[in-house]
Amino acid sequence: MADYNQNRIPRKKPCPFCIEKADYIDYKDTQLLRKYLTERGKIKPRRVTGVCTQHQSQLALAIKRSREMALTPYVVPVVSGRIGRGR
Repeated sequence: MADYNQNRIPRKKPCPFCIEKADYIDYKDTQLLRKYLTERGKIKPRRVTGVCTQHQSQLALAIKRSREMALTPYVVPVVSGRIGRGR
């Protein structure tokens, strides 16, 4: 049997900011910025979001400005079942 994944051509996701022809990513738009953050507050990589290189750079800068202004958190506390173990 032939391996189907080998013949598959990966398609590049179009950049959502290029589609909208956005020239500026606003750091005050926290709803937009949250789409590009993980549940722990880290910036998602380009290969996951499909954002082009230029807009990824602008996006990272906007997220960092937003964090500095305390609009988005640096880190989100993680609740785990490991409380009280060890020590």
